[in-house]
Amino acid sequence: MMQEEKAGTGIASGEPCYILAVETSCDETAVSVVKNGTEVLSNLISSQIEIHKAFGGVVPEVASRKHVESITYMLDEAVRASGIAPRDLSAVAVTQGPGLVGALLVGIVAAKSTAMAFGKPLIGTHHIAGHIYANQLEHDIVYPCIALVVSGGHTELVLMKSEGHFQLIGRTRDDAVGEAYDKVARAIGFPYPGGPHVDRVAHESEEVVTLPRAWLEPDSYDFSFSGLKSAVLNVINQAKMRGEAVQAGAIARGFQESVVEVLVEKAIRAMHEYHAKQLLLCGGVAANRGLRTALRERCGREGIELLVPSMKYCTDNAAMIGAAAYAKWKRGEFTSLDMKADPGLSLEEWSVRS
Repeated sequence: MMQEEKAGTGIASGEPCYILAVETSCDETAVSVVKNGTEVLSNLISSQIEIHKAFGGVVPEVASRKHVESITYMLDEAVRASGIAPRDLSAVAVTQGPGLVGALLVGIVAAKSTAMAFGKPLIGTHHIAGHIYANQLEHDIVYPCIALVVSGGHTELVLMKSEGHFQLIGRTRDDAVGEAYDKVARAIGFPYPGGPHVDRVAHESEEVVTLPRAWLEPDSYDFSFSGLKSAVLNVINQAKMRGEAVQAGAIARGFQESVVEVLVEKAIRAMHEYHAKQLLLCGGVAANRGLRTALRERCGREGIELLVPSMKYCTDNAAMIGAAAYAKWKRGEFTSLDMKADPGLSLEEWSVRS
């Protein structure tokens, strides 16, 4: 449970808010300075993809060590690049969870030390709230809205009736979309990270292998992708048993069409049921061209306003953490310096209190 402290802010006086934000939940070390939750003054990201590619996935211990090696430099450079003096910062925000506990701890220790050194309040921030509020960096969010969160570890439909309030109406019951993409990519023979490769060949293929759709109960907004992954493996195994070449493009296209159809249909149904004004696409898989295209086409036909972040704000970054933390800063909801990393941090419980 997050511990919070109430304090005043400079919002009443009209003073600008400059948040130094830190994100180390997985394998990107990221630091940013964000003004008033919308204007990115600096946004540095150090990716570890090339390091983890050799292992076929993220190795938590390696990720933590790499965060340690770069976090101090990243903090210094982000403040310098922003043009803001440390004394002018309003707060320090950091991803508290969810994520890899060792990786989270590196960012949290760095953020606490920075907050104490500069005499600034600390804002422990939810990683998924960050992905959702990445949209705020480029668009005006209108409430109520529905957020479709699609990332490596999360697939969720979130209802937001007002700023900073989150209600989960649907989630994956097994694999997240990103996990399913990586597992299917590995089975086909693509290197890590596999999602972009599946997306690319799915668009290039003129043939398609028809695969099942997991709709679950008629009124459910939950998702399930483990059965689809098993269906892909079955197609691959049958081809190998017959001595046939694995049709990577056709399988990738069939897999992607199945995933996208379910995501789009459930998101649109939620928009109508909850009378939402906007649909927000969020998370690393928001960079998927097939999903972006399908949502744009469907929302265009339905007259629904769709918000999609630029590619640079889809994957993990610290600017999104600064955007989400701004909702807490405006209400003076700060976090105690004895805050701990919380890999299972609840999005609903992180909601603003007022």
